Amino acid sequence: MWACLIGYVLGSVPVSLVVARRHGVDLRTTADGNPGAWNALEQVGPRRAWPAFAGDGLKGTLAAAAGHAIGGTWVAYAGLAAAMVGHAFPLFAGFRGGKAVMTFAGGAPVLSPPAAALALAAGTLAGLGRRSFATGVRAGVFAFPVVQLLVDPVAEVAATGALMCLIGALFASRGRSARARSARDAAPTP
Repeated sequence: MWACLIGYVLGSVPVSLVVARRHGVDLRTTADGNPGAWNALEQVGPRRAWPAFAGDGLKGTLAAAAGHAIGGTWVAYAGLAAAMVGHAFPLFAGFRGGKAVMTFAGGAPVLSPPAAALALAAGTLAGLGRRSFATGVRAGVFAFPVVQLLVDPVAEVAATGALMCLIGALFASRGRSARARSARDAAPTP
C-alpha cells in the first residue's frame, strides 16, 4: 500500500507542465494537449525540454526504488504502476496528465537493470541509425520486455507487459480525447 501511495504522489508531480511554463508554454493548450515530456520537446525544443524528460523518468525511478525497498520486486512493479497512474491522472494537475512513457522508462532500470541496459543499447543504435531521438526511445521501450525474456522470469516479463498495456490504454484514450477536441473546435458555432 505504501509503495502505491508513494508512487502515485511522485507520479502526480507535473514536471513537464512546470518546465514548459518556465518558458511561457501551457502544454495543455498546445498541439495534442498532452502535458508530458514529448509535447514539451515539441513546444520548447530539446535544450529546454530535457528537464521534463529527466523529471518524468525520475518519478518512475524513485517510485520503483521505493517499492523495491519496501517489499522487493513485486512491490517495485506496484510502485511504478502507481507512478504511471499518477502521471496520467495527477492529483496536482486536475487529474489531466500524460501517457506515462517516460515514467515507465525511468522505472525500467530498477525493475531489471540488465534488460534496461540492453534496451538502452538497442534504442541508442536505432536512434543513431535513424537519426531520431523519438525512434530510439520507442525502440528502447519496446525492446525492454523482449530482452527481459532473456534475463528475468516470465512472470516479471508479464508484469512488464501489464505496464505497457497501461501505456497503450492511455495512448488510446488520449487519442480519442484529442480527436474529440479537434472535432469540437472545428465545428461551426451557432
